[in-house]
Amino acid sequence: MPLVILTGASGAGKTTIAEAIERLHGQEIDVFYKDRIGVPPVEEMIEQFGSVEGWQRAATFEWMGRLSALVAQGRSVLFEGQSRFAFLVEAAERAGIMPYACILIDCDDETRTRRLSIDRGQPDLASADMMNWASFLRNEASAYGCEILDTW
Repeated sequence: MPLVILTGASGAGKTTIAEAIERLHGQEIDVFYKDRIGVPPVEEMIEQFGSVEGWQRAATFEWMGRLSALVAQGRSVLFEGQSRFAFLVEAAERAGIMPYACILIDCDDETRTRRLSIDRGQPDLASADMMNWASFLRNEASAYGCEILDTW
């Protein structure tokens, strides 16, 4: 599979998995992290893209455009970041990336809350909005027939 995409809500374990793959297989697999292009403040997302979702869609399309050249060269690529499956599918298709695999990295709300609040020291992220986002992604992953990896 030339492109594997790991997505999921904060605290699921996406970055931990991607970093482990990069550490162990970085010579064979190019690993990219969506957030490393910079995440603007919410106000800026709304001003420039109309909504947080609009920014997420635009950033996903930007990344798939960047990654398509590597995939076309025959490189194996792992991409990690939060995005709706609908955006990932549309962006990969537009960039001409085929085949690819999307995997939802997930955990239960209690585990997510512990990881965000205690392990990462970011209790503000352990919000009802984040739990709702995780639930949304679970439902969307199921609707798209994507694999779900539970990292409890």
